[in-house]
Amino acid sequence: MAQVTIEVNGKPYTVGCDDGQEAHLSALAALLDRHVGEVAKDMGQLGETRLLLMGALLLADELHEVQARLDAARNELARAQNAQAGAEAKAIGALSAAAERIERIAAA
Repeated sequence: MAQVTIEVNGKPYTVGCDDGQEAHLSALAALLDRHVGEVAKDMGQLGETRLLLMGALLLADELHEVQARLDAARNELARAQNAQAGAEAKAIGALSAAAERIERIAAA
């Protein structure tokens, strides 16, 4: 298990992670640090725990928004796939009817 020292609001924290995940963890910490920095800039230094809580809530809000957009996109994709399936069924029906007419004309 690897250990990484990250910095949030100017304070170092040593945390463990799976080998190979160090860069990913550092990127996540940088994201949290940006949010904590925004809170500190807007509200002042509220104390470490409160700043981390507010930063985490901002991240949770972003996650919620992204999940809602993903759900909407999935629903739209499902509607489009259903519409495509319906259009394909109509096209198959029209081609089958046309083929039957051609066969009747050819047989006559």
